[in-house]
Amino acid sequence: MKCKSFRFLCCILLLTVLLPGAAGADTLPYTPYNYDYWGNTVYSPAAYVPERTLSGADMTWNGEPLGAFRTPQDLFVSDAGDIYVADTGNNRIVVLDAVTAQVKNVVDSYEQDGQTRTFSSPYGVAVTASGELYIADADNHRIVALKPDGSLLKVIENPRAEVLDDSFVFIPLKVCVDYADRVYCIARNMFEGIMVFESNGAFTGFFGTINVKISLWEKFWKKFSTKEERSKQQLYIATEFTGIDVDDEGFVYASNVDTEGLQAVRRLNPRGQDVIRKGPAQNLGGDLNIGATSSTYGGPSMIRDVAYRGHGIYSLLDTRRGRIFTYDHEGNLLYIFGGLGTQNGTFTTPVAIDQAGDSLLVLDSNRATVSVFSVTEYGHLINEAVALRHDGDETEAVALWQKVLEIDQNNELANTGIGKAYLTAGDDEKAMTYLKRGMNREYYSVAFKRFRNGMLKDHLELILTAAVVLAAGIILFVRIRNRRKGGGQE
Repeated sequence: MKCKSFRFLCCILLLTVLLPGAAGADTLPYTPYNYDYWGNTVYSPAAYVPERTLSGADMTWNGEPLGAFRTPQDLFVSDAGDIYVADTGNNRIVVLDAVTAQVKNVVDSYEQDGQTRTFSSPYGVAVTASGELYIADADNHRIVALKPDGSLLKVIENPRAEVLDDSFVFIPLKVCVDYADRVYCIARNMFEGIMVFESNGAFTGFFGTINVKISLWEKFWKKFSTKEERSKQQLYIATEFTGIDVDDEGFVYASNVDTEGLQAVRRLNPRGQDVIRKGPAQNLGGDLNIGATSSTYGGPSMIRDVAYRGHGIYSLLDTRRGRIFTYDHEGNLLYIFGGLGTQNGTFTTPVAIDQAGDSLLVLDSNRATVSVFSVTEYGHLINEAVALRHDGDETEAVALWQKVLEIDQNNELANTGIGKAYLTAGDDEKAMTYLKRGMNREYYSVAFKRFRNGMLKDHLELILTAAVVLAAGIILFVRIRNRRKGGGQE
């Protein structure tokens, strides 16, 4: 595996020098890449590049220094374009203007029953379309919801139900709210699933529980092993969620612990069922080539957070290697960027991700900064083409996919997008050409069958005439041969 890794690095360096699309790639603190149909790592132009880094140490509030963030754990970009940072170690929520990066507000307390309440390790933050602020106040064991003016809306705390143990301690970590004001919460040591609260704060149960699959051999061994051996075996409990977001339709995107590197995110419908599409690779686990790295960072990606970005596009944050993986609504991997390090654009402990306009924001807990990434022409073209395809405008997306191919001629998704557009337009022959380049067997088969049927239909008269002539010729040949045999016998 080390030899493969060495050869891959050599190829990347060579491509960086030779390929026109690689211009400027050597100035990035990370190497952008993707995977082809066969799962091989291939060079890719950068979809996003580091723009700037935001630090509390460089900010002021009411004429005074704001002070550095301390172990921040979450960020959220509101519909109004404000950035909310859960400054966990400082027990406050810092609100920034997404354009100027200036501090707009600091929320560190609220009034309840005539008393001033403060936060203790606010771990997660979310803002509704109407501007209501939800805070996962972890060490105070409650979710606090504030109105846009800062007054108290409600407090969710001390949930009780038959499905909860009497000893259960509510420690909310991540929170999000859908269009019906239902509150979804990831709580510490809660493996049964995401906790759901109605708009009135009542706990209604768990959502999207993921049960770990046990192999037949594991079941057999567990059945016949001794008590001592069983005590040393892994506990087969449900998998823990790590990040959460909600789309405009009320579907919940939730990232989860994934020890196999196969699926680290789910799209949960209102019934809690996973309806996400996995794409041709049948993999939503981040890195595919999980063994071609050093032992320090080997193994599957550790997806810490998910950000839904509209038009079916969502991004996953890998805290193990500091990378961002972006997928479309069909489960196709669009692009990969980021990495670990100390340079601008790399991270040490990335914990949260969100989108602000065309930019992507990543929160680094250890460095206590927010990294801002701006989209390149390459990334913008892909985003726009995918958005058009998601909205059903396959034909309109063709021009954008053609521009993508001018930058990266080997982009399989662009070839597939153009092929599907030609297929929709009825040009099956051109569709086959592009779908073959895009390695899309499913749609290529559709195009081939339609092309074959069209050929048969267009030349049906000629084919029938040829068949009749051939049949007549065979009959005539048989009769002549039989007559000759009969004459010979006389």
